[in-house]
Parts: sequence; C-alpha cells; structure tokens
Amino acid sequence: MTRIEQETSEPQLIQLLSPDGELLSNPEFDSYVTDVDASMLRGFYRDMALTRRFDQEATALQRQGQLALWVPLRGQEAAQIGSGRATRPNDYIFPTYREHGVALTRNVDFPQMLRIFRGISNGGWDPRENNFHMYTMVLAAQMPHATGYAMGVQRDQAGWDAERLEKEGTAVVAYFGDGASSEGDVHESMVFAASFNSPVVFFCQNNQWAISVPFEVQSKVPLAQRAAGYGFPGIRVDGNDVLAVLAVTRWALERARRGEGPALIEAYTYRMSAHTTADDPTKYRLDADEQAWVARDPLTRLEAYLRSSGMADDAFFEQVVVDGNEMATRVREEAMAFPEPVLAQSFANVYAEAHPLIKEELAWHLEYEAGFAGNTDDTAQENAR
Repeated sequence: MTRIEQETSEPQLIQLLSPDGELLSNPEFDSYVTDVDASMLRGFYRDMALTRRFDQEATALQRQGQLALWVPLRGQEAAQIGSGRATRPNDYIFPTYREHGVALTRNVDFPQMLRIFRGISNGGWDPRENNFHMYTMVLAAQMPHATGYAMGVQRDQAGWDAERLEKEGTAVVAYFGDGASSEGDVHESMVFAASFNSPVVFFCQNNQWAISVPFEVQSKVPLAQRAAGYGFPGIRVDGNDVLAVLAVTRWALERARRGEGPALIEAYTYRMSAHTTADDPTKYRLDADEQAWVARDPLTRLEAYLRSSGMADDAFFEQVVVDGNEMATRVREEAMAFPEPVLAQSFANVYAEAHPLIKEELAWHLEYEAGFAGNTDDTAQENAR
C-alpha cells in the first residue's frame, strides 16, 4: 500500500518589509517591485489610511442606526491595497463583503460601498464599469462565478500568442476568507480552475477567525498547502506587508495571463476589529493576542519605512489625516442623502434586454403598491422609472 504522508511544516512566509519597517530582500520576488518608487509607496500608505478612516466612519454610521450592518476590515488594509494595486484595469475582481480597500483600487467611490449596507441597493455600483463585481454576502458564492468567468476569458483569448497575452490578457481574482475556505463552493471552484487551467488567482485573507472559530479548528495544515491537492501552486505572504502582497499578487497574475493556470495566495493577517458590527470579539479572543498583532499593524509598518528612508515627513502624514477627515465628512453627508430605492430598479437588471414577463410583473407590483393608503400617483410614477 502506498501512503502519502501529510505535510506538516509551515510554508515560507514571504516578506519584503519587516514588522518594524526594515526593507528585506527576497531573490524570488524582488524583481516584481523594482518599479515601486517613493511616490507609489506614499500612495499605498494613503490608500490604506483612507480605507481605515472610511471603515471607522462606516462603523460609526452603523452604531448610529444609519446602516443595517457593517463589515470592518481594520488590520487587513495591506492585503487589500497590495493585491488590488497589482491588478490591471482589464482584470476582473470578485470580492466578498469586506473588500473595501480593493474597491478603492478599482475606483469605486467610498459612499457607493455603503448602499447595500443601508438597504437601498443590491450592489451600489455597476460591476461592468471597473470590472469589480458586487459585494457577495453569501459565503463563498462568488467563487464559482470567478472560476466560470475565468473559463470564459479563456475562450475569448483562445488563439492569442504569448506576447498578446502578456500585454492584453485578462486574469481574474477571487477573494475569500479563511472561514469560506471550508465551503464546498471553494473546493469546486478550485477543482474546475485546475482542470481547465483557468486564469484565476484565489486570494484568501486568512485573518485567523471565522467569526468566533479559530483557523486551527478549520484546517490541520496551512491553507496555502491545500493548493498542492489541486495541482497548482500555493504561497503564503505576510498580509500586513503591502510590498510583499503586491509582489506575490503580480507574480500570480502574470503566470495566470501567460496561460499557466490558477494559484492560491494565503495572505496571513489578522482581523483587528469585529467580524461585523453584530459581533463582539471580546467574547472569544484574548487581548494579548490582539496586542501582538497590533505590533504588526500594516500602516505603522509602512510609515516606519517611509520615515526611516526619508520618503515621507510629518507634513505628508498630517495631510493624509486631513484628507481622511474630509473624506469621512463627505461619506457621511452623501450616505444620509441617499434617495429611497425605486421599485423598478429591482426589475431592471434581471435580463440584459427587457423581457415581457418582467414588464408584466413590474406592472402588477406597481398596481399592488398603489393600493396602499398614502401612496399617491406621484409615488407610483416615481417607482415606475
């Protein structure tokens, strides 16, 4: 009988910035960040800082009853900004419900991210504008969509030569968390992606907790090692190191575009806030564990490097704070001014072209709504738009 032994060793953690902000060398991945200059690094910091400030404002809005729910990302900013900035405009992104930083890199305006949490939209933006799909609230439901889209990309790009694939090729990124890694949709998506050698990068933000379930309960092996079972590479990167995340994601995207198939990235990070605003992490996490991860804060790490290298001074960081506060004020004002949803919007995007049965159903709903006391002809006309 042939026995396959379980691999128990920890995979290498890819780092390019140490927790105290020291630049590190990695011969395998240094070449993927040679273009990163001081301006880009300052931009990464600004992206992360604005995302964190937005997260704080959205949390406050939910606590004040202006949002039904909010999903914080504090601590995961580097994983999101680094991976998002590695993509090209023609790449397609399938997020979960927590990818606010990735959304920023895809030019989704912060207030639009609040629409679904305010209950006035099923999305908040047109996914076709920035190749950024709507937030997916159902755990892992976006994963088969991502693999299916990647299989479609393969058909569209069939016959392209290597040079064209490198310059114009599209890759897909599927975001998910360690909790979702236990879902069947994740397994099925990886099986199909491997079988068809599809150009999709599976990006897992392992923030250590699936609500109150620690990762070690979900898996007996590091998540990155699961990729071997599907026949494609897996890699673990320091998810609090924006430079390393950028490098690793660029590597995975480039090989996907070249036709070398999928890859799994495990961004090893930590959720420094609650799972959602309906969660109380003090019930299941130790303060000492949280403080250990605070010392690895992604913003503090990059700030230390920017200061020590002379790439940024007090004036820069002070301006980022000012910009963040101005953004937060705008987000609050726009969120409070969102118009109420119009009934016809629920029927608008069911089919690519208008369908007679959809028109019939809309007419019935408008007639039904008009029968309630207080609904005027003006209301009915508005809902029909």
